[in-house]
Amino acid sequence: MEYKGLSLEEAAREVIQKKVPELGGDGGIIAIDKDGNIVMEFNTEGMYRASMNAKGELQVAMYKD
Repeated sequence: MEYKGLSLEEAAREVIQKKVPELGGDGGIIAIDKDGNIVMEFNTEGMYRASMNAKGELQVAMYKD
């Protein structure tokens, strides 16, 4: 992120959508930056994931929404 000046979302997208497939892989990542921003990027049909915000609101998902 720092080297390329990317946001958390941009960095996660570049790694999961470009770098990992170039290496013949697939998968996903749940990443959190220093400001508490959350990114759940994946290049598969689905990925189990969940997060909770500061208000205690829970978000649970499996497929791309």
